[in-house]
Amino acid sequence: MLSMSELTPEQIDDFHAHLLDLKATIQDVLRQSAGERPVERSGSTIGRLSRMDAMQVQAMAQMGRRQLEVRLMRVEAALQAIERGRYGVCRECGEPIGQKRLDALPEAPFCMPCQESFEA
Repeated sequence: MLSMSELTPEQIDDFHAHLLDLKATIQDVLRQSAGERPVERSGSTIGRLSRMDAMQVQAMAQMGRRQLEVRLMRVEAALQAIERGRYGVCRECGEPIGQKRLDALPEAPFCMPCQESFEA
């Protein structure tokens, strides 16, 4: 049998507001990074090492962008869980996720034991 969240309605309202702010912030960062130009590989006036450095920085920025896109999906899933009355409940075992974990990562879909079992 699935457990219900241990969060009060007021706590859920606070998390909802925080998740909406987080979603807006992530969307702003993604919008800003969408306009970045790729590094030219040849014919550029910058030297070979500088170009390699710029390409490495660009690759890291792309990786960061992908991580933000994944986080945005998790934030949106958490907002949907609030709408369904399932926020704060582990998607794997159905037990409460716990407020401390949600304070640290409000979009967390899993309790710590389930998350640790996935990472093992």
